[in-house]
Amino acid sequence: MAKNGERDSKRRNFRVATEVVLAGRTPSAFEGFVNTPIFRGSTVLSPTIDQYLGKKGRYTYGRRGTPTTDALASALTALEGGAGVVLTPSGLSAITTALFSLLKAGDHLLVTDSAYFPTRHFCDTALAKLGVETAYYDPRVGGAIEKLFKPNTRAVFLEAPGSLSFEMQDVPAIVRAAKRHGAATLMDNTWATPIYFKPHEFGVDLSLAAGTKYLGGHADVNLGWVSASEKFFPALKDVHGTLGLCPGPEDVFLSLRGLRTLAVRLDRHMASGLKVAGWLKSRPEVLRVLHPALDDDPGHAIWKRDFKGASGLFSFVLQPDYSAKAVAAFIEALDLFGIGASWGGFESLAIPFDCTKLRSATKWAPGGPAVRLHIGLEDSDDLIADLERGLSQLAPS
Repeated sequence: MAKNGERDSKRRNFRVATEVVLAGRTPSAFEGFVNTPIFRGSTVLSPTIDQYLGKKGRYTYGRRGTPTTDALASALTALEGGAGVVLTPSGLSAITTALFSLLKAGDHLLVTDSAYFPTRHFCDTALAKLGVETAYYDPRVGGAIEKLFKPNTRAVFLEAPGSLSFEMQDVPAIVRAAKRHGAATLMDNTWATPIYFKPHEFGVDLSLAAGTKYLGGHADVNLGWVSASEKFFPALKDVHGTLGLCPGPEDVFLSLRGLRTLAVRLDRHMASGLKVAGWLKSRPEVLRVLHPALDDDPGHAIWKRDFKGASGLFSFVLQPDYSAKAVAAFIEALDLFGIGASWGGFESLAIPFDCTKLRSATKWAPGGPAVRLHIGLEDSDDLIADLERGLSQLAPS
């Protein structure tokens, strides 16, 4: 029997809203305190020389793990359904660690053309210097990706949907093609989190995310994680240790705290996001809305088939007769939407973007200037009123 407030691994699987409350928590190990305390430290003392030399203790050095990091890694492993999780200091370091664990000089990597720009920059700079060739593919390629494999293709990097342009990917079809060619698959799952999509259930080998976003949920954390299947976890863990990666203890603690409310927060982000997106579709200033959960989105069928929900991040395209200056004036006039990088916090955000220079396998031609919104936890009617006031000030150039 599990002790009060702890998960009993012998019992049936819990629904996700229960899992995020229970996973990784062992109050009985900490005198009944509900939350795992923050362990700060580097040196871990051993009672004997034998234990020290043989590294036989549960903990050997702060960088290699503490009860605080173990609690979060254990909870994320339960949510992801993989063999294990490593924690990193940022979402970008999760991406780079995952890629380093798979690739070597002479390898060929396929990356979705809609990938997060720092992913692309890492591939085109650091990986290129190490002798890894990267080729980009149309995110809507599906099973036709088979034609892009080379004898030395080692991995395929997916991101669904793209975090600016929101194309969906046929994950099962791409995974099947990769397996036929003996290539590993990685997926940036920051948008959906394991609450709304579990990459391992679709055959993805490494699932990664920026905990900076929805896991932390309060715009005060930098953290990433990578979950790997049994086949790939040993190499991932080895590279993670070799690189000396370890997030700060406060960030880990805040991520654990954020995890407990992740399911209910995502429900609110999704509901408000869909309400605002639906309203934007009705506006004459808006050419189209890029949101896979909308039934007229090109990726909606895939989203409906594979995903259990949507987050609060999406984009929209304005009519072509608005200049960059007009778009800037619209965004700057908003009271409830901040202008800033990242997303996933309680606060709403708005930024203009242009993918023209970020593409090589596809052409970015949305038909007008584009704006990305993160819908936070404010009242959705207040957000709509703010957007309505801002849009009313737009003037064609």
